[in-house]
Amino acid sequence: MTVGRRLAAEGMGTALLLAIVVGSGIMGERLAAGNVAIALLGNTIATGAGLVVLIHMFGPVSGAHFNPAVTLAVLLRREIEWRTGLLYAVAQFVGAVLGVWAAHAMFAEPLLQISTRFRDGPAQGFSEFVATFGLIGTIIATQRGRPEFTPVAVGLYITAAYWFTASTSFANPAVTVARSLSDTFAGIAPSSAPLFVAGQLAGAVVAVAFFTWLFREARTQ
Repeated sequence: MTVGRRLAAEGMGTALLLAIVVGSGIMGERLAAGNVAIALLGNTIATGAGLVVLIHMFGPVSGAHFNPAVTLAVLLRREIEWRTGLLYAVAQFVGAVLGVWAAHAMFAEPLLQISTRFRDGPAQGFSEFVATFGLIGTIIATQRGRPEFTPVAVGLYITAAYWFTASTSFANPAVTVARSLSDTFAGIAPSSAPLFVAGQLAGAVVAVAFFTWLFREARTQ
């Protein structure tokens, strides 16, 4: 598969992911009549289900990372070249922003926005560390043992992590940056984003170290 097609898959897949995340957040908030739990539930189900479909769609082309933290993990495991990994990240960030704008357009929201939803504090950063650690672990473990189950496993993990993490599991630097450009239910204030991204990158690095060690040990016994 050519690099151009792989980048197109990463960009389009990430755009569709953000359209799902932000669009379902807008829809959920509009229909929930002020019930935040119901709005979050709608946002959760749509995101988890959408991830399963998107990974099946684009996985055969690019691996369906849709996430610079996932690409970083793949780079650290030497499963992709650095130049290609950097291009993946660029495609993911561009696609994420386009996906947010698409969601705004579908719901007749102003295209250009800046989020005012603050998500601050050490607990939020630690939540993103845990969320990303688990996501990378899910991918590494299922790719080793049951690769055909990876799309479903990722969708299920993110669905669960929406509810067991205080941050609602962004677990994705491109998603975080793009959601700072949406003053809707799924948004995050730009000042809150750096802590999220730091937690995500740290979670990815620690997950690669731990799960690589874990399965290397299992193979040598």
